Amino acid sequence: MYTLFWAPGTAAMAPHAALEEIGAPHKLVKVDLKSGEHRQPEYLKLNPKGRVPVLVQGDDVFSESAAILMHLADRHPEAKLAPQPGTPERARYYQWLLYLSNTVQPTIMDYFHPDWTLDDPAHQAALKASAEKRAGTTFDYIDAELAKGGPYLLDAQFSAPDLFLHMLARWSRWFNKTGYQYPHVKRCTDLVKARPAVQRMMAAQGIVEQEKA
Repeated sequence: MYTLFWAPGTAAMAPHAALEEIGAPHKLVKVDLKSGEHRQPEYLKLNPKGRVPVLVQGDDVFSESAAILMHLADRHPEAKLAPQPGTPERARYYQWLLYLSNTVQPTIMDYFHPDWTLDDPAHQAALKASAEKRAGTTFDYIDAELAKGGPYLLDAQFSAPDLFLHMLARWSRWFNKTGYQYPHVKRCTDLVKARPAVQRMMAAQGIVEQEKA
C-alpha cells in the first residue's frame, strides 16, 4: 500500500497518475496548502522541505516528483512506465525526466513564485516575465524534439516523462503562449490526457482542463 500526500494541480499530478497507471493499492491524503498545512510540524516530519508530493511506502518516505516517478516505474516494470535498464531508450528516459524536472519545472516555478527569489515587487515582475520567456524556449525545444518522432517523448513508447510533460503543460496555461499551442506538445499531451489512468487522477484531484487555443 502506498500513501500519496498531494494537493490539487501540484507536482503531485504526475506521481498520482503513475499510481493509477500501475493500479497498485494506494491512499490519498490531501494537504491544504492554503491553510499552511504543509508547514505544520506533523507534515514537516515527512518532508522538511514543506512541499508536495510525498510518497510513503511502509517505513520509507520519498519526496521529489520525478524521483517518485522513477521509483514507481522501477518497482512496477509490468506497467511499462520506463524502458529496460541499460538501453539507449532508458538513457533518453533519464534525460527527459531530468530536463523536465531540473530545467522546465524550476523555470515555471519562477513564474508562479518570483517572491521565493526576490523581495522587491518590481524585480519579481521582471523575473516573472523572464520566466515565461525562458519557459517558451524550453517548449520550443521539446516541440522540436517531438517533431522528430513522437508522438511521445520516447517516440512510440508512452512513459513516465510524458506524465511529467502533461503536468508542466497544464501549469503553462496562464502563459500568453501555452504549452498546448506547440503542435507536437499538444499531440503528446492530448494522448496522455486521454489515458484512463490520467482521467482518474484528474477526476480525483477535481481538475477541469482548460486550454488556451
